[in-house]
Amino acid sequence: MNEPIIFVLNGPNLNLLGEREPAIYGQTTLAEIEAASRARAATQGLAIEFRQTNLEGVLIESVHEARKRAAGIIINPAGYSFTSIALLDSLKMFDGPKIELHISNIHRREEIYHRSLVSRAATAVIAGLGPSGYGVALDAMRLLLDERRT
Repeated sequence: MNEPIIFVLNGPNLNLLGEREPAIYGQTTLAEIEAASRARAATQGLAIEFRQTNLEGVLIESVHEARKRAAGIIINPAGYSFTSIALLDSLKMFDGPKIELHISNIHRREEIYHRSLVSRAATAVIAGLGPSGYGVALDAMRLLLDERRT
């Protein structure tokens, strides 16, 4: 049996994790998060496609590609969470489970970070667990996929 593919999508500036605002985002790099995510996905019987882009259109194209290839999406849209209606619209077209993920607790931050557009399309939201949120999201995705099968 083939493992379900989960697209793990990361938005702008996340390529700078480990050096960008470490007091908020920590010192873990995106490469370290990817390695930990791959290991956690394997324990859940999931395959992942891990991507990062600083370009809104490329992120949207990844969501479009997921429509044909992925069982679920975990997305850390970063700044596009609060600005991109186009990203929201693309996520609405994906039928599988979608988990919105934020490393920081966006609700404890400045007001501008309190209203995510992406949340309107998300099945679940995880925020404030730091880099370990990715592993929690993969565990949650496994549960969501199992619930869909029953």
